[in-house]
Amino acid sequence: MKKEAGTMIKPNALRKGDKVAVIAPAGPPDRVLLNQGIAALEEMGLNVFIGRHVFDGEEAGAHLIQNRVDDVHAAFRDPSIRAVFCANGGYGSAKLAPMLDYQLMEHNPKIFWGYSDLTYLLEAIRKGSGLVTFHGPMVASDLNEAQRTSGNIASFSPLFTGESVTFDSSKSQLFKLAPGTGTGRIVGGNLTLLTNGMGTPYQVETSGAILLIEEVAEPAFRIDLMLTHLKQAGVFDQVEGVILGNFQVEQEEEARVSQVLEDFFASSPFPVVGNFPFGHCSPNCGIPLGVNAILSTSPPQLVIESGVV
Repeated sequence: MKKEAGTMIKPNALRKGDKVAVIAPAGPPDRVLLNQGIAALEEMGLNVFIGRHVFDGEEAGAHLIQNRVDDVHAAFRDPSIRAVFCANGGYGSAKLAPMLDYQLMEHNPKIFWGYSDLTYLLEAIRKGSGLVTFHGPMVASDLNEAQRTSGNIASFSPLFTGESVTFDSSKSQLFKLAPGTGTGRIVGGNLTLLTNGMGTPYQVETSGAILLIEEVAEPAFRIDLMLTHLKQAGVFDQVEGVILGNFQVEQEEEARVSQVLEDFFASSPFPVVGNFPFGHCSPNCGIPLGVNAILSTSPPQLVIESGVV
């Protein structure tokens, strides 16, 4: 691992007719849901290639991780493929990180898109190759017929237009936990995966950054433990701001999670804004990681530069 210095590499914007790959680094998708999600990509005008090992599961045995790595490398090596979309989350993305060819990615920049367990690879690829990566809805889990909202589809629009994105309370009722204005590159993703990455070459680097945090189905005490772990590891020492996405918990846990977040961030010397529509929610808005953004709290707003050229 090296990189993470200087200007980030932005992949080219998509155009109708482009070929894109769908891979599954975190586990095999449901075939029906994947086909429904692929249909959504095709409706955007994209030609979809399915990775050779997308449906590989435990039956692949010792070869499973290598097979998933091979699909990543094949997608980046193929000059006709313009974007790499992950099928769904799951488990085990961290195992791929030491095996990836980051120079291959640096020299063949293209859109790499996913979230949840893929947080580990979003950070690893961004750090190792200098390539902007994208936190956004996945093909099988978020573009299937049941989850295919207009908001999820709209998340892909900036990949074609190259436009900057502004989030304010017109999209979701944002709330301020700590005041201020911060400017920096966006990093982060799923809280569990960020915590798991600490002490490894792939841990999130937050100095001068705006940190994105989202989570799913974790009780308040676990969220408190993980935030405390990050704090004691120095993650919040030099951040420029924190944006909190969806935490997707059971209704009876919502008040406890909200209290944990309020108690943890209320006295922060940097701006903190919550309830952004990122993560395990619908819409799940796409966010480029590694690009500059401005977070402000009067009123709460996040402006993000384009992740493509």
